[in-house]
Amino acid sequence: MRVAPDDAGLRLDRWFLVHYPALKFGRLQKLLRSGQVRVDGKRVKSGFRLEAGQQVRVPPLGDMAAPAQKGRAPVCEADAAFVRDLILYEDAQVFVLNKPHGLAVQGGSGTTRHLDGLLKSLPNRKGEAPRLVHRLDRDTSGCLLVARTRAAAAYFASVFRSRSARKIYWALVVGVPSPPQGSISCFLGRQATRDGEQMVVVDKGVRGAQHSMSYYSVTDHAGQAFSWVSLKPVTGRTHQLRVHMMTLGNPILDDPRYGAMDNWNWRRPEGLGRGLHLHARRLSLPLQDGRRLDVSAPLPAHMQQSFDMLGFDTSRYDRNAPDPEEA
Repeated sequence: MRVAPDDAGLRLDRWFLVHYPALKFGRLQKLLRSGQVRVDGKRVKSGFRLEAGQQVRVPPLGDMAAPAQKGRAPVCEADAAFVRDLILYEDAQVFVLNKPHGLAVQGGSGTTRHLDGLLKSLPNRKGEAPRLVHRLDRDTSGCLLVARTRAAAAYFASVFRSRSARKIYWALVVGVPSPPQGSISCFLGRQATRDGEQMVVVDKGVRGAQHSMSYYSVTDHAGQAFSWVSLKPVTGRTHQLRVHMMTLGNPILDDPRYGAMDNWNWRRPEGLGRGLHLHARRLSLPLQDGRRLDVSAPLPAHMQQSFDMLGFDTSRYDRNAPDPEEA
């Protein structure tokens, strides 16, 4: 199949979701690994970005070859109301949502309720569901941009690839980073674990190694026990900020994969909220009409509880005032 102009910029896995919605994610991964799916005759991965005019080889899919149904699918009003309550900003091109802690962005093994599925409840005039442009971990909350049309998805995907999008995260970490402001630069790779895989720091040149870089700044701290840290990722690797803070020696509180407290002589204080304390606080990027979008998301309940308990005053930093990393 030839890639249409409207599909330019789509990830390959998203392209299959649009054109072959019955094809399961796991089955697609097997087809990619075995080389049965190719783009212009070459092996590619699921995250490969398509360009108009490219040829996608689609192997025989059997019962999963049913094409996308034309027309509008039934809308679940409860799902629509849920997603509308998450909207921080909207226009004809995009939504910016305040993704809740604990809600997966996409489906996977054992995941039936996820944001990608819920977005089908808000189709555009053509009956198309909004499209994810970037992602957050299941337990990371905050600003998530979603395109309302294919053309908008292609544009904003290029914005994120060009690093024109500015993302600021707030985290509550164990201890106080030293120095209080700096950058973290290293190569990350995947490592198999008992329950899947995780990211680890690897040497440059190791197969699959990807460079990663983040800036960090301590906004406030509670003695030497905890710090409120602002984080600015330059690159966008899987679990990047979580690995970076662990590498710095200050893991993010309640990180189940990169913050193993069993290795620390540490007792949890009473009154802290429970859940990963990482929040996509602010998103700023250029819109297609030349304006700049700048949206901030309030903290989730468990992080606000911890900030209140530790005396961190977020009320000083509203959406119309500079955030602490810009002060």
